[in-house]
Amino acid sequence: MPRMVGRAKRIPVPEELQSLSLAPRHLSLLAYLLFDGPMTVNDLAHRLEVAPTTVSLMVAELSRKGVLERREDDNDRRRRIVSITDAKRPSIDTWLARGAKAWRAALEPLTPDQRAMFVDTLTAYESALDD
Repeated sequence: MPRMVGRAKRIPVPEELQSLSLAPRHLSLLAYLLFDGPMTVNDLAHRLEVAPTTVSLMVAELSRKGVLERREDDNDRRRRIVSITDAKRPSIDTWLARGAKAWRAALEPLTPDQRAMFVDTLTAYESALDD
């Protein structure tokens, strides 16, 4: 596990994003938006397991830097949908897709039961860290 984390940390940030001072907390937020699509601040907070105000601050910071944008939800004008800007999407995709492709390559040969056992094992590991 430490080797995998170390290798993931060494994936270079694309040149276009280097000046933005992105932190690990931004990486998870951007990964959710890239792979799962636009969502609300509350949805992001739930997935990141942090308070909505924390996500709201990160979204505001990344919006000022031109990485994220907020727009009205077409179905409910009180809600704001957060997404990656079209201008930054290619760089973020290049940066984060490498890890997703590696996971797909590792998990694809497994049966559904084997994948479930793998995910359950990682979940149990994560829970043990919290104990």
